[in-house]
Amino acid sequence: MPNRHLPDAVIIGAGVVGAACAYYASRSGLSVTVLDRGPVAGGTTGAGEGNLLVSDKEAGPELDLALLSTRLWRELTDVLPPETEYEPKGGLVVAPDETTLKALRAFADGQRAAGVTSQEVPADRLADLEPHLAPGFAGGFHYPQDAQVQPAQAAAQLLRAARRAGARVHLGTEVTGLLTGPGGTVTGVRTSTGDIPAAHVVNAAGTWSGRIAEFAGVRLPVLPRRGFVLVTEPLPRLVRHKVYAADYIADVASGSAALQSSGVVEGTPAGPVLIGATRERVGFDRTLSTEALRRLAGQAAALFPALADVKVLRTYHGFRPYLPDHLPAIGRDPRAPGLLHACGHEGAGIGLAPATGLLIAEALAGGPATVDPAPFRPERFDDTPAPGADR
Repeated sequence: MPNRHLPDAVIIGAGVVGAACAYYASRSGLSVTVLDRGPVAGGTTGAGEGNLLVSDKEAGPELDLALLSTRLWRELTDVLPPETEYEPKGGLVVAPDETTLKALRAFADGQRAAGVTSQEVPADRLADLEPHLAPGFAGGFHYPQDAQVQPAQAAAQLLRAARRAGARVHLGTEVTGLLTGPGGTVTGVRTSTGDIPAAHVVNAAGTWSGRIAEFAGVRLPVLPRRGFVLVTEPLPRLVRHKVYAADYIADVASGSAALQSSGVVEGTPAGPVLIGATRERVGFDRTLSTEALRRLAGQAAALFPALADVKVLRTYHGFRPYLPDHLPAIGRDPRAPGLLHACGHEGAGIGLAPATGLLIAEALAGGPATVDPAPFRPERFDDTPAPGADR
């Protein structure tokens, strides 16, 4: 007889991606158990800014996922409480010169063909959107679909909604291995508190997802990519949108392991201004980088001169789960039946979480996918060289 208490899925990870997987799976009637060795949003999610962006993504699979998530986040505002701090503030991407503006124009043209809304803003109208922006920019593009949430609250509220639909959540429970059956089929998880059999296991372990894959004997080359954020003292609404220089788009798409920094500035409902973003592959080194902080402060002041005299109250940093082709791994792993992956979103996990959760729920239920899952196949790295010793 079947085990009536066997969950349909054990989800490893209580960050925003795991929470979204739990929400959409439980909402569709599946029984779900969520495990995390730490607290809710204790990893990448808790170190994020809460970006929900379409502006930084070129036309292609990731943008398709982002546009779906944009719609789903709007729908979630009717389900999740105000603590989530969903704010459809829009984004403004600025170009320092005519050459960059021309490239940004071509980038935006491709995005519009895929369904992104954007408007070019001439240099003499930038101040209409951002009165405190530095003068001298050649122009920019306004993206009204960009938004923001409070990331830890988003994860917590998604999990709370999943619990209301029947999901179970166990924090402080470390996954130490996977249960397997004939042919390498994954049949559950081994944990620090005992074994949990399950019909499926969903790997949403963020930067540690490669380790979970190894438990199943498969390769998923997830690497940590460190990033810093500065948090200012509370201010009047100095910055109205998410504002960044066009070179941020190139940094997001870069595979370089070296320190990269491009100014990204945004206000928050509580008053502090958040300043990012840096990227570097240094393994899990948590050493404070004064060079990274210096660059962030200088680039923020170049965008908004008034920030040069503002106090920075704190800084924090975390590790984004990086995959070499900058696309997440989402869906069933044919190399290990019973195992699904929902990881490798790098800095876009908060924005892409709802679409990822929906795709996982659809895969668990065996139904059609809302967007083509083929570009996110977990096994696509089998024919690529192993990554360097960045882990």
